[in-house]
Amino acid sequence: MKEKVLIKNAKAIVCCDYRDQVFREADILIQGEEILEIGKNIECENARKLDATGKIIYPGLVNTHHHFFQTFVRNLIQIDYPNMTVIEWLDKIYRVFQLIDSDVIYYSSLTAMADLVKHGCTTAFDHQYCFTKRTGKEPIDRQMEAAAQIGIRYHAGRGTNTLPRQEGSTIPEGMLETTEEFIKDTKRLIDRYHDGGKFSMSQIAVAPCQPSNCYRDTFVESVKLAKETNTRLHTHLGEGENPIMEKRWGMRTLEWCRQLGFINENSWLAHCWELTDEEYKLLGETGCGISHCPAPAVLGGFPILPMNRLKEYGVLLSIGCDGSATNDSSNVLDTIRMAYLMQSYYSKQRGGGISAYEILKQATSGGAYTLGRADIGSLEPGKAADLFMIDTEKLELTGTLHDPKNLIGRVGVTGNVFLTMINGKIVYQDEKLIGIDEKKLAVEGNKICENLLHEGLAQFS
Repeated sequence: MKEKVLIKNAKAIVCCDYRDQVFREADILIQGEEILEIGKNIECENARKLDATGKIIYPGLVNTHHHFFQTFVRNLIQIDYPNMTVIEWLDKIYRVFQLIDSDVIYYSSLTAMADLVKHGCTTAFDHQYCFTKRTGKEPIDRQMEAAAQIGIRYHAGRGTNTLPRQEGSTIPEGMLETTEEFIKDTKRLIDRYHDGGKFSMSQIAVAPCQPSNCYRDTFVESVKLAKETNTRLHTHLGEGENPIMEKRWGMRTLEWCRQLGFINENSWLAHCWELTDEEYKLLGETGCGISHCPAPAVLGGFPILPMNRLKEYGVLLSIGCDGSATNDSSNVLDTIRMAYLMQSYYSKQRGGGISAYEILKQATSGGAYTLGRADIGSLEPGKAADLFMIDTEKLELTGTLHDPKNLIGRVGVTGNVFLTMINGKIVYQDEKLIGIDEKKLAVEGNKICENLLHEGLAQFS
């Protein structure tokens, strides 16, 4: 018999379900991984009690685009990208990325996952395309090791870059793979880690890095593999590469991907700020989603996604932190706040608007739909017990508690949460990662980070 946990006396429970329910002064009964009941005055004699007095409970956040390995190149003015295009920036940063080894992958992933969990994220997708001569084929194996240690629900995107620099890409020789290598290792990872069942803690997506840095056959074989294994597809698209693709192929990137079968209800794309109205309509018609990553858009001065139009076209939207090289944090709460402010500015120029709660739903149920998960993303009986709590008994939140749905984005609740629970297990509470020697890992990780930066930044001196 799985343990029952009864969360009592929550000030509010924001469900983010299709009815947009908010329960006041209510309880949640959990058994094992699953929510059994939400409501007032729930009683269960054999349940372990968890007092939530003064707490607001939200569904766990779902991050749909990240690059964990980049946490070790944060806060570096030498590779700051506001004065460069994305393509120019990639050409520079990849020279550092090719120096990354397996230990960098492990410790940088621990760093990103800890940051995510401390800020209420319970499910994270990482687009891991950094396979170097030093890492070999180990990066996702090391990330799975880190995810198990932190306790986060992890979806790994097995990425790759296959087109050499001499053929027009930004990829140094030390980061190249062949399509055959990529497909073979992706199959291995799917066989080993992909669990398509209810409450699964690990899944694999087929995720070639971006069309401008890959051969055509890389995307063709990715589509085939995803169909064969019933896995999802992901890539970067619409972030400045269209002139390259038009010159190389005589068409824009989305059309190139569509002709290869990459654009469908089982795929989603990162960024997409460069798309046209007709291209957004195509995404709505095909069911292909967008992971909106506000931080790199603001940092690079790129266009703001027209969310009202995307809603009108039926485009599925989710929220991504994106890689720490273009964000410098792994805080989805902060990303929600940034997305809301961006949309407020954008819509005020054009009429209409997006509420902070709509952005929260993109970061919860929207993320779940994007990853193909019907078992996470909202607080409902039958769903996974993925949630976080914030403590409202703080002076700085006085006067805001009448509207818990809009609180995070409107007020800017972006600090560490009070508690994070994943699959019914508490992984973070009272400023502590459960079962983790955080200081020891931080010391070890900093040493490895410093060694990488000493070698990598020598190139720019």
